[in-house]
Amino acid sequence: MRRPRRAPAPRGRWAATGSSCRSRSVARSGIDPGHLLGQLLPMARALTAESGVTRIDTVVVGAAGLATLGDALRAELPGALARELGVRTVALVADAVTAYVGALGPRAGAVVAAGTGLIAVGTDLTRWRRADGWGHLLGDCGGGAWIGRAGLEAALRAHDGREDGSAPLLARAEERFGPAAGLPAQVYPRPDRPAVLASFAPEVAACAATDPVAAEILGAAARHLADSAAAVCPAAGEPLVAVTGGLTRLGDPLLVPLEDELAKRLPQARWTAAEGDPLDGSVRLATDLATGSFTLPGDDRMLWVTTAPNG
Repeated sequence: MRRPRRAPAPRGRWAATGSSCRSRSVARSGIDPGHLLGQLLPMARALTAESGVTRIDTVVVGAAGLATLGDALRAELPGALARELGVRTVALVADAVTAYVGALGPRAGAVVAAGTGLIAVGTDLTRWRRADGWGHLLGDCGGGAWIGRAGLEAALRAHDGREDGSAPLLARAEERFGPAAGLPAQVYPRPDRPAVLASFAPEVAACAATDPVAAEILGAAARHLADSAAAVCPAAGEPLVAVTGGLTRLGDPLLVPLEDELAKRLPQARWTAAEGDPLDGSVRLATDLATGSFTLPGDDRMLWVTTAPNG
């Protein structure tokens, strides 16, 4: 399995448009529809005014946490979009699935979306499967926060004089965060703790060429990525495998061991470059739904489509 070259994202969005936003719209009971609508409706109206479209027929919403926190969204969003924008077809899609469609389109395979967190999704075109995506406290193994945390743990082992510590990672941690003894105060109280941890992942990659502890952390991350891909990848045929997300920017220190691990775990698969990003995936889903060429399997938690009756 040879590492793919990055392919340019497809263009030619002839009948569709898309936009993205980052929103903290998750409450204890799940994703807050009102908060999301407060961002989505002005964006949609601005896009229609810019494009000259008078009515939106189909909307695809890719949302993080949809599978486990999306009940309120499924209950309220389609009706609100029908009232406010005249939308007839709404697809509520886990962001990992939009990443999949952006990367591979409607083809069988597996996609690992690896950034601050990590989730893998796969399909044999009859059903969807997912692995990990459980957040930085319970999972996201091999993702940016996981790598950063492992690097900081190795730095603190060196600070304490324990075995398997890393003096290079300790030096970089103190350069970035200050004295090692103050590191917990720099991490634990932060509401953006996963992002803070992930910010140290590039430092781990920078040390990997000369520091065996850093190299082993990235080797373990590669094993986790390959494990997640193998858990969701179809067993039959020659499925495609793509890895997307900001973690790929770590380069060879991660991608070289990942190539080896994918070859071991998925010898029947072909590693390919992602064709596009999650926004490309959302646009493709909307276009396929609007033109009647939608072929991907539905799923109550991950790819839920509802169409209002004509009226």
